[in-house]
Amino acid sequence: MNHKILRFLVPLFFYFLVLVGENMAQNPTVSSGKVERYQNFTSQYVQARNIDVWLPEDYKETEKYAVLYMQDGQMLFDSTSTWNKQAWEVDETVGSLLKEGKLKPCIVVGIWNNGGLRRSEYFPQKPFETLTAFQQDTLLKSKRNNQLLFSEKVQSDNYLKFLVQELKPFIDSHYATYRNRKNTFVAGSSMGGLISLYAICEYPRIFGGAACLSTHWTGIFTTQNNPIPDALIAYLHKKLPSKRKHKIYFDYGTITLDSLYPPYQKKVDFLMKSKGFGIKQWITKEFKGKDHSEKAWRERFYIPLLFLLGNSPHSKIW
Repeated sequence: MNHKILRFLVPLFFYFLVLVGENMAQNPTVSSGKVERYQNFTSQYVQARNIDVWLPEDYKETEKYAVLYMQDGQMLFDSTSTWNKQAWEVDETVGSLLKEGKLKPCIVVGIWNNGGLRRSEYFPQKPFETLTAFQQDTLLKSKRNNQLLFSEKVQSDNYLKFLVQELKPFIDSHYATYRNRKNTFVAGSSMGGLISLYAICEYPRIFGGAACLSTHWTGIFTTQNNPIPDALIAYLHKKLPSKRKHKIYFDYGTITLDSLYPPYQKKVDFLMKSKGFGIKQWITKEFKGKDHSEKAWRERFYIPLLFLLGNSPHSKIW
C-alpha cells in the first residue's frame, strides 16, 4: 500500500476506535436487557438531553410493549456512573418481575434531567402561576447553599410538550409499543414525582398511570411561609384525572427531606378519597425510617411497578 495513504489511514483508524470506545463507555452497564442511548435528543420546546431506552432481554419487534417514562434518567440504571454512586437499578427490578411473569411486557424510557434546569422544568407551572407576583418572585430568587434553586423561569408546560409531542411519537415510531393510554405510564421521585403527577393531570388522555415517589410537595426546602403545597392541592382539586381510567401511586419516607412530606401527603390523601379514588385506582405508602435517596426508591420500586403494570393476581401485594 502507498505509504502516504497508510500514514493517513492509520491515525484515522485509531480515531475511529477511540470514538467507538467512548460511545460504548457512555452507555450504562445493566444486568438485565439492554439500554439504547440517544445522545442530545433535540427539542423545539426544551434544551437537548440524553434519552435512555431500556429493552427487556426477550424484546421482539413482532410483539407490543407498554411504556414507562421515567424522570431523572441518568439515575436509573448504573450506580457506577451517577454522582452519588446510587441508582434505581431499574433493569434489575423490571427484568426480574418480567421473568416471573408479574408484569405486562414493557420498556422503560429514561429522560435525563438537564442539571441546573431540573427544578424549572419539573415544577408544575399552572400551580406556580396561581401564586401572587410577589410569591413567584420570592421563589425564583430562593437559594440553597448560596445557589439559586431556579436557574430560569418555570417551564414545565414546555417540558411536557416535549414529552408528549416529541419524545412519545419518536418512541412509538422506533419501538414496538402500545400507544394507548392504558399502556402509557410516567414515574419519578421528589421533583420528578411532582412533574409525573402534573403530566397525568395535564395529559389524562396520554397517561394511564403515574408513580410519584417521595413527592416533593414543598417545592423548596422549607415549610415556613411556603405557599406551594396549598397551590398544588388546589390545582389537584380541579385537575385530578378520572378515577375510572387512571391509577396514581404515592409514597414517602420519614427521615431526611422526606420528613417534610407527611402533613401534605395526608391532605392529598384526603382529596383522593373525596374524589372517589379507591384502592384499585390509588395507593399511598409510608416507609418508616427511609430517606430521600435512590437507594430507598430502588428498594420499593417494585410496588408501584406492580400497581401500574402488574399482571393479576400478582399486582395486589400491599
